[in-house]
Amino acid sequence: MNETALTVHQITRPHGFPTAEHFAFVESSLPEPAAGSALVKNLYWSVDPYHREMMDDVPGGFALDAPLEGRTIGQVIASHSPLLAEGEIVFHRQGWRTHSVVTPEEIRRLPRFDGVPLTAYLGILGGTGLTAYVGLTRIAQLREGEDLFVSAAAGGVGTATGRFARLLGAGRLVGSAGSAAKADHLTREVGYDAVFDYHDGPAADLLGKVAPDGIDVFVDNVGGEQLAAAVGALREFGRIVRVGTISQYNTPDAPPPRFDHADIVEKSIRMEGFLVRNHQAVQEELYEFAVPHLRSGRLALDETVVDGFEHLVDAFLGMLRGRNIGKIIVRDRTQSPSLSPSPSPSLSVN
Repeated sequence: MNETALTVHQITRPHGFPTAEHFAFVESSLPEPAAGSALVKNLYWSVDPYHREMMDDVPGGFALDAPLEGRTIGQVIASHSPLLAEGEIVFHRQGWRTHSVVTPEEIRRLPRFDGVPLTAYLGILGGTGLTAYVGLTRIAQLREGEDLFVSAAAGGVGTATGRFARLLGAGRLVGSAGSAAKADHLTREVGYDAVFDYHDGPAADLLGKVAPDGIDVFVDNVGGEQLAAAVGALREFGRIVRVGTISQYNTPDAPPPRFDHADIVEKSIRMEGFLVRNHQAVQEELYEFAVPHLRSGRLALDETVVDGFEHLVDAFLGMLRGRNIGKIIVRDRTQSPSLSPSPSPSLSVN
């Protein structure tokens, strides 16, 4: 193999929005797998909001001048392990590089479901979908007929939350997004009843117009002003599911949201955050719930797919600026949407 490998390194810490100058593409010879490991050619890369938090000088954050991690799907091209066969399609977290050396303990084999593209395993069936599913079923414990508000509703978690909430029998479903085009997609394609553009005025006023009778559950991807608005709109025994704080990722000096803390007590509101990595046991339940709906067409994929590893940083920066609808995924130029993962004997979905 005469190929070379590319990795993406973070070379400086941003203050505010990152730019391309905070990253470097580093070329090297292909890594050689040691005994017990395998070389994977990566095919699909996940671009996620949490990468922005990891860019700061925080515990567990990205090291400077080192390859970045990320959720990735690739194909084994050379193996020195009897547990990793050449040609296998695997999921791992040694991403943001064209080639990765992995051990059997560092990969997850993906089940094969006819008609389900590989991109789904980074989106609706991956960490993005699992976040939405856990948020609704475990944290909010959504009940049929309850009304829901989702911030950043046009993102990966927001679109998955909307589609899952519809399948779970939610009542009125409202959201916020960053443009009229996104709002139109959400109401026309995803199943939202109403969506406001958060640029159009105070969040409390905008939420009051689309949900005049209040809400039961708020799935919060943004924090800030929209969190404060939701506290005011929640009914008795309302729940807030804290997923992320996008509004503060690139504005570290922004003041915290201001709301009437008495509402939390007087309306018996529960607010809970979670990390999806602590809910991996729910993964097969997600497959069992979502795959039949994907096959029937009741559940669609909301994806922005970017071709070419060289555009990985651009895709990440575009996501931070809200230039995607749904989950954003970078695809190797050699791939077609038809490539399927290896069969899995551990799960059968009918």
